[in-house]
Amino acid sequence: MKRVTGIGGIFFKAKDAPTMHAWYKRHLGIDVQEWGGAAFNSTDSDGKPIGGTTIWSVGSEEGDQFAPSNSSFMINYRVDDLYALVAALKDEGCNVLDKIDDSEYGKFAWVIDPEGNKVELWQPPAGQ
Repeated sequence: MKRVTGIGGIFFKAKDAPTMHAWYKRHLGIDVQEWGGAAFNSTDSDGKPIGGTTIWSVGSEEGDQFAPSNSSFMINYRVDDLYALVAALKDEGCNVLDKIDDSEYGKFAWVIDPEGNKVELWQPPAGQ
């Protein structure tokens, strides 16, 4: 079974999210959208889309998106078979959170790494 197949997103907290958005937009050219992030679409060497997107987002410190972790970041990893991977992680004694979300954006589950960081696992919808 394949486990992680790529990075689906990088999320981090900021004391002043609007200032961070402006800095990344001005200095690094990231097209930060109203929702606080940007979507990087995968392309081939000629710039043609090949499927797949990586999300980058800066949010406020007040949110609880990363709970129960106290970390200031969370990485979202793409996976092929979320339910099989969650079962394997549980069998291996990992701290897998009980909740699994299944939505139009795909299937999501979370595991806590040995240092307490929340890791998001994401199985994209078919065709993405």
